[in-house]
Amino acid sequence: MNKEELVKAVAAVAKLSQKDTAEIIGATIETIQKTVAKKQKVTLVGFGTFEARQRAARVGRNPQTGKEIKIAAKKVPAFSAGKKFKEMVK
Repeated sequence: MNKEELVKAVAAVAKLSQKDTAEIIGATIETIQKTVAKKQKVTLVGFGTFEARQRAARVGRNPQTGKEIKIAAKKVPAFSAGKKFKEMVK
């Protein structure tokens, strides 16, 4: 499902216009991104948690040459599914 399909599905369930639904979904995604970028968590009970996690520095390999390269530590966005979401997927 892509964003356009998501907008159509949510608009049908919420009985809102697709334009209004697209704005709401866009604002929700933007807010989650900005919050996680500030190193804060966003928890949606039953759905999951969005957060920034630290990825440790490591040694990788260039696939073309096989030579080892150093990969720097960095922060990455992460999502952990909530209990209810995990149970639905089983």
